[in-house]
Amino acid sequence: MRQASNVSPRKREQGIVITLVAVVMLFVIGAMAALAIDVVTLYTARSEAQLAADSAALAGARVLANSGMTSDTGALAPGAEALASTIATQVATHNDVGGRALAAGEVTVTINANDITNPRITVATKRTDLPTFFSRIWGNTALTVAASATAEAYNPSGAKALTGTTTPVAPLCVKPWLLPNLDPTSPTTNIFDPVSGAIQNTGLVGWTYNTTAPAGTPMIPASECASGTCTEPFAPKPWNYYPGDQASFPAPTTALPTCSQVPTPTTYQTSIAGCVQMPISCGGPNSASNKSQANIDMTAYGATRNADTAAAVNCLTHATNNKGDTCAFTPGVSLQFVAGADNPIPGLATSDVIVSDSLVTVPVFDVGATFSPTSNTVQIVGFVQLFLNPDGNAAPPSGSINATIINLAGCGTAAAVNPILGNGASPVAVRLITPP
Repeated sequence: MRQASNVSPRKREQGIVITLVAVVMLFVIGAMAALAIDVVTLYTARSEAQLAADSAALAGARVLANSGMTSDTGALAPGAEALASTIATQVATHNDVGGRALAAGEVTVTINANDITNPRITVATKRTDLPTFFSRIWGNTALTVAASATAEAYNPSGAKALTGTTTPVAPLCVKPWLLPNLDPTSPTTNIFDPVSGAIQNTGLVGWTYNTTAPAGTPMIPASECASGTCTEPFAPKPWNYYPGDQASFPAPTTALPTCSQVPTPTTYQTSIAGCVQMPISCGGPNSASNKSQANIDMTAYGATRNADTAAAVNCLTHATNNKGDTCAFTPGVSLQFVAGADNPIPGLATSDVIVSDSLVTVPVFDVGATFSPTSNTVQIVGFVQLFLNPDGNAAPPSGSINATIINLAGCGTAAAVNPILGNGASPVAVRLITPP
């Protein structure tokens, strides 16, 4: 005979609630984990879309800057805008968003060139078919991610900048050649307005000295400093450059090019062939944050300065046998580099390349000051961006420099705020405007 149980029904139910809570919590935590995975996927894809937009906008703005259009206040530049749009789209579509590359139809590019001296390019990226994983149980089979970015090619000499306070620029890798603010095509006028920085002759963009003067007369060293010590009186002449001293253009110590012409370079040659890391500014009072003054080298350099300049230029441009890079430049349309046979990267000869060491920036100084061996400081009022062309001689002893003007960027003496650091050697700064 079985003994009757004396356990009450309530006691038999003990533990059921805990079990039910555990089961419910398992489902809740699982659902939250599933949603968390989808949310993380969504945010990752959103970051990827933003990176794609940022890089595309910057690439497009760089095209606008290199086209020379920011130095021309006279007309729009549809060729440059079309190329910038194409490059921006190509850069965006080389980025993965959510596990695959963006398609061209998922990229929208718009360019605001109403102010052509400071054009802005906006790139919007959008993907509407981002797959979901666990949230499909609620019927969400695809998500949408989108991002946008706006970049600007900023030239301080533009008309927009002149309506208010002009913000100066401070590019890196500036070459130690100081050009007087005198128009080489019209010696009685300036390249830039010495106060506002406005470009006085936009026709200089695309100009090459050798196209309008006898061969062998490109940018030349000032006679006072051609060799030995700079002498008085200083009489600046158009397109005659003065050497900068080491305090203003300190020789770099790393990432130096090597070439047979300069086995043991001087500090002056190293400043030419390498990248001077000190940013050189234009406009406004000289200060710790605004290095807008430079010194002419007044030392007894010796009788080899011209030959040293020529050898260092050939080292910089990889023109050991006078077969350096060349450029196809149409002002307001595009700047295209073609590698020369002396380019150090094998197999690039006659091929298009993205960058070239032959593209350099040179400061322009105010000619209103007086100079002497005891007062050799000049005020920088702008920059010219030049492409250094092969000149027919592997080692020209004259120290002359054959160059094409790619960009003009002036600040004048009125700019009085902290400068915008440039992107490498370009005096036309490229910067993201949005997102902040």
